[in-house]
This record gives sequence, C-alpha cells and structure tokens, in this order.
Amino acid sequence: MLKIIVFGSLFVAHCFVSSEIIFDGFDDKFKPEWWQSDIIYQVYVRSFKDSNGDGIGDINGIAEKVDYFKSINVGAVWLSPIYKSPQDDFGYDISSYKEIDPLFGTMKDFERLRGLLHSNDIKLILDFVPNHTSDEHPWFQNSVKKIEPYTNYYVWKNPINGTDGKPRPPNNWLGVFNKGSAWKWNEERQQYYYHAFQRKQPDLNYRNPMVVEEIKNTISYWLGRGVDGFRFDAVNYIYEREDLLDEDRSYIPGIYESDYDYLNHTSTLDQPETYEMVKIWRKLLDTETDDYTAAGVKSKFFMVECYSPLNKVMGYYGNETTPGAHFPFNFLFVRDLSQQSDAYAVNDMIKSWIKNMPKNMWPNWVIGNHDQPRMASRISPMLVDGLHMMQLLLPGTPITYYGDELGIQNTYVRWDQTVDPAGRNVGPLRYTKFSRDPVRSPFPWDDSKNAGFTNGSKTWLPVNPDYWQENLAALSKTKSHLKTYRQLTRLRKMPSFIKGNLHTYVLSKWVFGFSRSFYDHPTFFVIINFGSEIENVDIKSVRKTLPDIMKVKVSSTNSGYVTGNLLRISNILLRPKASLVLSTSRLNEDSYK
Repeated sequence: MLKIIVFGSLFVAHCFVSSEIIFDGFDDKFKPEWWQSDIIYQVYVRSFKDSNGDGIGDINGIAEKVDYFKSINVGAVWLSPIYKSPQDDFGYDISSYKEIDPLFGTMKDFERLRGLLHSNDIKLILDFVPNHTSDEHPWFQNSVKKIEPYTNYYVWKNPINGTDGKPRPPNNWLGVFNKGSAWKWNEERQQYYYHAFQRKQPDLNYRNPMVVEEIKNTISYWLGRGVDGFRFDAVNYIYEREDLLDEDRSYIPGIYESDYDYLNHTSTLDQPETYEMVKIWRKLLDTETDDYTAAGVKSKFFMVECYSPLNKVMGYYGNETTPGAHFPFNFLFVRDLSQQSDAYAVNDMIKSWIKNMPKNMWPNWVIGNHDQPRMASRISPMLVDGLHMMQLLLPGTPITYYGDELGIQNTYVRWDQTVDPAGRNVGPLRYTKFSRDPVRSPFPWDDSKNAGFTNGSKTWLPVNPDYWQENLAALSKTKSHLKTYRQLTRLRKMPSFIKGNLHTYVLSKWVFGFSRSFYDHPTFFVIINFGSEIENVDIKSVRKTLPDIMKVKVSSTNSGYVTGNLLRISNILLRPKASLVLSTSRLNEDSYK
C-alpha cells in the first residue's frame, strides 16, 4: 500500500527565483570520459591505513581497502605524494620524483596497488608537485655548488646590501608558511634562493628549459608506470615576475607583517607564463594518451590546484583550441560556503562556476581536502548529506576527501601533538588558526584500539576521540551519512545525472533546490534547507510540469523521511539542515544499483 505524506499548513514567507537553466546537458550520443563519470576519492596516505604497525599509513594499507572503494562506488583514487622525501612537509618536499619513499613502501608495492585498482576498474591518480623540490634533492645540492647543468635549476638572486653591510633579500615577497621572507640566504653559493613555501622547499626555475624537460620526463615516467592521471599541486606558484617587483600590502585586518596574507601576491601568482606551461603539460598528456589509447588504455587526465580569484582560475582550463587542465579545482564550496550562506549564495556559487567556464569545459565540485577544515566542522554536521547531494548530483566530477563520506569532524590536536609546519611555524598562541593537522587524523575503521588504523602502539597524529562510535563499522549498521553517501553514489550513475540538464531554484531565503532531467528518464529534484527553522517547501509553484506527487529516493539522516515515501510537492515539510532527493518515477529503478 502506498502512503502519501501531506503536512498541514505552516506559513513561511517565500520569495523565490524562477526556474533557470544553468547547464544544458547532452544528447544520448554523449559518452563521458572516465574522469567525467567517476567519483575521485582523495586518500591522504599517511592517515588511511597502516599495514606494518609504525603508526603511519602506507601503500599496502591502501591495497587492503580496495574493496571499500568499490563499496562506495569510487572510480578513481588520488594519492597524496608517495615520492622519496625528507617529510618536512609530509611528502610535498620531494627529494626524488622517480622513487617511492620507504615510509610508504616500495615500487613493487606501488605496482601491486595499481594492479589491484585496475583489476577493480578503479583509476590511479598521483599528486604531483611541480613548483618546488626538497633542498635535499640532488638537483638543489648540485645547484648550490653550481655544478652544470643544475646551476640555474632554481630561482637564485643576488642580495641587496643593507646599511649594516649584511645581505638583504632582493624584495619583500613572503613565504606561505608564515615565517617572513620567501628568500633564504645560502652561504656556500652567496645568493638567496626563492621558496614560496618552506625554506626546505626551494622553487624550481621554469625559465630554464632544462627544468621544463625534467618535469615532462617525470610525468612521462609515471604514465609509463600505469598511472591514469595527476593532481598538480600549487600550480599558480610556478612562475614569478622576472623583474622581482615588490608586492603591495593587502591591508587585511589582524594580519602580522610576517604572515603571507600581509601582501597582495600580484608578482608571485598566476603569471601569464604559468597558463602556457599548463597547456604544455596538457599537450604532453594528450600525446601520451594517443599512444596509450592505441594500446587499448583509456585517456590520461590531470587537474590543477590554484587558490585564486575565479577569473584567474578559469584561465587554467585553456580553451577548445589550446586546452589546459581537464579542470582546475573548484574551491567555491570550500572558500565561500559557510554557516552564514543562504540559498541565494549557494545558487550564485553554482552559477558562477558553470557560467564562467570556457566553452565545452567540464565542472567539478570540491567540499574538503587535506588543507581545509572538515566540511562537517566548517559548515554543520547536519548538512553533510545535503552537501553530498550537491557535490554528487550536480553536473561535473565530485572529489571526495577521505572520511568525508562518514561525516567525520576535525580532530583537536594539542600544541604538543602538532606536526604540521604551517602550525609549528607560528607558535603555540596561533597554531590552531594555521595547522592542518586536525583534518589529517587517521581514518576510523572500527572501535578497536587506534580505530583499526594500525596494530601499532602509536599513531602519527591522534585519532579522533569519538572513534568508538563514529567509525566505518558502526556507521555501516545504521542510517548514517555513510549510507546516504552510498545511495547517492549509486544514484548518480543514472543518465539524468551523467547527461542531464540542470535547473536551479531559490525556494526561500534558506531553501535551495535543483533539478536534473534527461529526455524520458526520471526527473530528480533536490531540496536542501540551509536554515535553522522548519520550512514548508512548494516545488510545484516553480516547476509546474512536475507531477503533484514525487517519491523520496534519498533522504538526509535528519529529514524524518525514508526512501519510498510519496510526497505532495506543493507542501513538503523540511526540517532545519535537512535535504531530500525526489524522483518522478514511482518504480524502484534498478539500473543504478
């Protein structure tokens, strides 16, 4: 017997934006590339699973959990850097681009993991760091000594002599990790080298053609090892102004003179040459793809990280004639979405990305990563399901940060436990503002010692104390964010989400909605209450062609509804922070299960 749920009247003043088509969708002939249809899952390797008891996650630990990736319908796994490194910045300081760090395993372990992933139809993406190396890299060691051809592999500049006769940095540029100048004096070479990040991370000199070739050769090396793609770290830093022009003050309140944000970075970010280099990398990948496609291998892919204004970020797409990255990361939900965001703001974020993309480019949606607070802590634990509905059901590629599918929150890390250089560098009074440790804590697999992350006695970062109840094993047994995530990842395989168009709606100040439609397939309508009060939602008034009654396909844990409920769409009672995915189909579609 079907039960139709209708609620009594609850008056709420509504002002809404009429239906607006944001994304046109495709015809039935469209066949998406894997990076368009698959979910990309980011693994912070140190924190995912430890296989040898040293308290640090590793490659073999990831291999143990391939079945988990399958269970949440992940199509590609992106690993944080696993290259040989002194680990001063946990792998983002590379001392050899073509070796695996022993901390994580061996090349044989890597090849085994790649084989396991590929046999399960899961792609492998590596985090690549093109901007800088470790100061322990042989290139830098030789550059210090001016041993050719390495003399100019890095950005070296002469000092300016101060009034006291001591050498001074050549300009006022600041380092990202909040320790003042971005220049470090090298006594042996008697010059300064530039480091956008840590002092132990000298920047490569891309004005040297040999450096360009070294990086291209490295990319080709890993493609030859069977890697399916890359995430390029901090791409917008790779070039600086050649004339070393000082940067102006930002005048942001409460910023110290030594803080990176004290300046506007017009001389060190998003230089014209950077966009051209991204196009060179894309041409390399496309050329390699042609070779691999001939051998039956699917296309190679790369995405780039750049925290920049939207107009500058869009430049990393390139254009149809000379494409750049397959996409730059979309950080709008990370940087702009907050507890203050209403439905109008959410609508604007989605529109601003899709409408500003160059022609025929592909969107993507990011809610969290290894550098940003967990989405459940940053916005609200109660909105986790609604955020996943947006991320997974909007047109484009979703990138999930490990553990976000569980809705886990930041782990409080005391000063004496802090290891992140971004936090250590500013001291105990300010470390909580800058440290990234809280978002990198070990994955909570179960309620055993150390959350099942390791059988060792200690973990490299503390496990979240709530692991005894907020863990994978426990959340798999009850209605949870994890179960909702799994429902959504199955649902997004349907043509309406892979190929369909997108309409967005502001149903009230705090209720945002969007619909996905594709020809004669079911239409889906998503509604999310970003507010703190119950709302009566009337979908029929903005989409009159919809049937009067629709079925609940996915419901948030706090919604009060379950899959299969039938709702009269002119009168839906939506709790605070609750969300629903509704379908025009009355049947149980099996095509996505």
